[in-house]
Amino acid sequence: MAQELHSDVHTDEHDPSNVTNPEHAQHHIVTPLQYTFVFLTLLTGTAITVWAAYIDLHWANPVIALFIACFKACIVILFFMHAKYQSRLIKMTIGSGFFLFIVLITMTMTDYISRAWGTW
Repeated sequence: MAQELHSDVHTDEHDPSNVTNPEHAQHHIVTPLQYTFVFLTLLTGTAITVWAAYIDLHWANPVIALFIACFKACIVILFFMHAKYQSRLIKMTIGSGFFLFIVLITMTMTDYISRAWGTW
């Protein structure tokens, strides 16, 4: 009876494509040099953010700040959270989170822009 219930379970111990348990893939070791490049990229992004804050671009300031913040978040997710070396399912889940973020920001900005400011 137990054999019938588990007949669809993959039992081959050698699974080269790691189909059964993709979360148990071989771990990728990130070198300190890569972490140094990521650190310098994040510092550069922070410097660009501070520099852009001192320039008056009117409505474009928050757009530029959000773009830089999203870029830095992508760098952190890809390297510090090791998403770059994960399966496509994990990457799709992260991408759907960014898509939801863009949808929410778009809805917020649509509401904000459509208001009649100063006419009340």
